[in-house]
Amino acid sequence: MKNVLIVGGAGYVGGAITDLIFSKSYKVRVFDSLLYEDSYRKEVDFYYGDVLDRKTLEPHLKWADVVVWLAAIVGDGACQLNPDLTIAVNQESVKWLSENYSGRIIFMSTCSVYGAQDKELDELSPKRPLSLYASTKLKAEEYLQNKNALIFRLGTLFGVGDLYSRIRLDLVVNILTVKASTVGKISVFGGEQFRPLLHVKDVANAVLMNLETEHAGVFNLHRQNVRIRDLAYQLRNHFPDITIEETEMPFQDTRNYRVSSKKAQEVFGYKSLHSIDEGIDELKFLVENKRIKNLNSNRYSNQAYLQELEGK
Repeated sequence: MKNVLIVGGAGYVGGAITDLIFSKSYKVRVFDSLLYEDSYRKEVDFYYGDVLDRKTLEPHLKWADVVVWLAAIVGDGACQLNPDLTIAVNQESVKWLSENYSGRIIFMSTCSVYGAQDKELDELSPKRPLSLYASTKLKAEEYLQNKNALIFRLGTLFGVGDLYSRIRLDLVVNILTVKASTVGKISVFGGEQFRPLLHVKDVANAVLMNLETEHAGVFNLHRQNVRIRDLAYQLRNHFPDITIEETEMPFQDTRNYRVSSKKAQEVFGYKSLHSIDEGIDELKFLVENKRIKNLNSNRYSNQAYLQELEGK
């Protein structure tokens, strides 16, 4: 029975990972600053703390056989609000982890480290980060190169991860579903740009599969590379009466990329279990049954919420 410390376990991705691992024969502990939450109500060992407070974090690292490191400021806009804090959290805290922890690490990076490229990208493709978020994640990857570390470059997430954690409504599948459900119209800017989409629960499955393996290095994770325009018309299968408004975009989208997850499939048998249609249905159910009190609350957007906290 291994001790698994999930740093950032109260968040969108962390909620799904915590639930899945806790349901198996592992001792689970969550360390989180509750940035987006007011409370933590799961029957899991929980410790409140910030990754920049090394003294508070250190005893938990000593306890852990495996650390799942999720702590980060996530998203291009959110990271630009306070660049110094972003570097401290996303980059320098991982450097400290690499210097002070010798056990197994599972780390979440992002496919946006590739930047905008026209071909399908594997783990050896050129890295061209075009945002502070992507560049800090890439630097964090470098700090973990010589560790017992498994690095997942995640595609664009969607879906519902668990029953308690905050849903994110600033992700393309989720927000388009909300717009289709509430106003009957979705806007597509450009439309030719690709996203490598990934259900948040598929991240949890990949983590569970590798808690006790010896696999290390970098792995892309995604389900399907989808054009934004095609995603809009896929939504019409769920909302037949929606209007799709397309607007030409005269500039290049920095998040236009396609990836391959062949390495993960071949090395540890990764397989996406949750479809885009499933994610759309999950959000549609929440909205239509009025299970989200205020869909316009800043709480559901990383950038808007942090902007509010910063007073900007």
